[in-house]
Amino acid sequence: MEPEDRNRLLRAALLRPMNILPLVLGLGVFATSQLWWILPLTLVTYAALVYLSYRDPVFQRRKLEGAGVPEPLPPRPRVPPERRARWLPRGETRRRVEEALEVYHRVVLAIEEADETTRELLDDALPKLHTAAERLVEVAESREKAAGVVREIRDAPSPSGESLEEARRLEEHIGAADAEISGLSQRFLTLRAQVVRASIEGSGSPERAAGINASLHELNLRLAALNQLMGPLGGPAEERKPPRK
Repeated sequence: MEPEDRNRLLRAALLRPMNILPLVLGLGVFATSQLWWILPLTLVTYAALVYLSYRDPVFQRRKLEGAGVPEPLPPRPRVPPERRARWLPRGETRRRVEEALEVYHRVVLAIEEADETTRELLDDALPKLHTAAERLVEVAESREKAAGVVREIRDAPSPSGESLEEARRLEEHIGAADAEISGLSQRFLTLRAQVVRASIEGSGSPERAAGINASLHELNLRLAALNQLMGPLGGPAEERKPPRK
């Protein structure tokens, strides 16, 4: 980067709301309590946040856009989760996935309509939210494929004991997928309520934003673990095709 770009990026990192808020809060606590150890802890935390922002490639591209920074290569076209959901067989699983995706869009809208400080604090929440929607559809796709395998085993004239045992294991994974898919709408509704509350409070509420990010991180881990159990049945994302009519 040119020196001018470095200075511009450093100023943006120093003035980033999510970096300044802990500094202001820490100085306020120090002023009221006079506990000497709070001041160096606050300064170290602020310096660490500024450094992480300065080194963040996403933050760099956003702040230096149009300032000579080369554009990243365009991503490969991806199929939106809503369209992939319409490829699922008609039934309860597809209905619940579409309901969850509808609430997911409300959460995205709530973040986009929040005040600037809240949007800054939830800067990392949107990518995690999009990942959760993608993984939800992946789990549903794998669940439907697993259900098809189980039906084939159960309908076979004389299935072997090994096949029946495999069907039983798949049914356990199907049950876990059904439970997770059923609870996604309520989880997204809870996240939307947390986003709206953080925006209404007006202070940005770093603690609430951290809680939202933590909830999304946990949700993605659960979906990823569940999809990994059933992953071999899902196939590569590039091979996914709409069902033949």
